[in-house]
Amino acid sequence: MQPFEYSRVDTIEQASALLQQAQGRARILAGGTDLLVALRERRMTTDLVIDVKSISELTALHYDAETGLHIGAATPCWRIYGDPQVSTLFPGLVDAVRQIGGVQIHGRASLGGNLCNASPAADSIPALIVHGTQAEIGGPAERRMVPVEQFCTGPGRTVLKPEELLVALHLPPPPVHSSGAYVRFTPRNEMDISVVGVAAWVQLDDAGSHFVSGRVALAAVAPTPLPVPEVESCLAGQQVSDGTFVKAAVVAQEAARPITDMRGTADYRREIVGVLVRRALEMAVERARRGAK
Repeated sequence: MQPFEYSRVDTIEQASALLQQAQGRARILAGGTDLLVALRERRMTTDLVIDVKSISELTALHYDAETGLHIGAATPCWRIYGDPQVSTLFPGLVDAVRQIGGVQIHGRASLGGNLCNASPAADSIPALIVHGTQAEIGGPAERRMVPVEQFCTGPGRTVLKPEELLVALHLPPPPVHSSGAYVRFTPRNEMDISVVGVAAWVQLDDAGSHFVSGRVALAAVAPTPLPVPEVESCLAGQQVSDGTFVKAAVVAQEAARPITDMRGTADYRREIVGVLVRRALEMAVERARRGAK
């Protein structure tokens, strides 16, 4: 591993000031499950590592019925899926968080880190997208909010400026008769990169027979995690039926832009998209009907 300076900070302002001084040659350490591996393998270089785990705001986790769910960027995965209220209200997010590595990784890895890593195959990002998540970004002078679907600009690239860091993720309170799900396909059951991942979120009418709204986002089929807004138009007002699921799956397949690599061909990935979209929508509908908002 290359030599670098290490600094532990207690405030967002301190972290931002160090980032600004480093002029793009600093990295944020929250969980470190990606950062330390990349530095050790020399896939990444840096002059300074800034440890932000002591910033209480970055590890805050709380839900409010008016404002929704607040997840500090450095909050470890186990706290998210271990929170009963989060598990009840956001089961689709919990599905995705549980897929970020194995159980040992969950003790350190953060949702914010998974987002900032900006992998096209990241499991958490599609789930964040379908839940309408806003990313709160801190800088030296002010903070700004960015929809998660706009956060990643390419593989390993984000909208963060050199002096900025991710502060928190904000998920709006789920409406009644709504729920979500995340499913993926991998060659192995755990600790593998998704060949395809699909997040779905639905809201049903009072009878549970028709869609009020629905969203789908995909992983590993485009340079960035991919929202499919056309699915929302396809589902709104339609009857919950196999036919509607199939139509939504076809729309998602048409939106996917997969490549062929060692993990699968483009045609294979596109076919898997259709299968997983149907499964994710079915799971989300089942949860919404039984009362998981």
